[in-house]
Amino acid sequence: MTRSELIAELAAAYPHLLTRDIERIVHAVFDEIGAALARGDRVELRGFGAFLPRERAARTGRNPRTGDVVPVEEKSVPFFKVGKELRERVNQRLSDQKSGS
Repeated sequence: MTRSELIAELAAAYPHLLTRDIERIVHAVFDEIGAALARGDRVELRGFGAFLPRERAARTGRNPRTGDVVPVEEKSVPFFKVGKELRERVNQRLSDQKSGS
């Protein structure tokens, strides 16, 4: 699902809200998650999961086009840890699909 699809789904689910207000809300939530990760903070959405920054150590990589060895600097990357409720919902859907086929 893309951001625009999420906005469209929310607009259909909440017709009393203006689409432009839903866009602002979605953008504000995503912007704040990104800002918190940039500060090194953890963002937890109960029942969904947690976003946290993870440190990746410096390493030696390869340019896939040329095969040349290149140094890759240490960096921080976003990581998502799925919550128990979301994992159970996804697994339930998968088991429902398997039993239905």
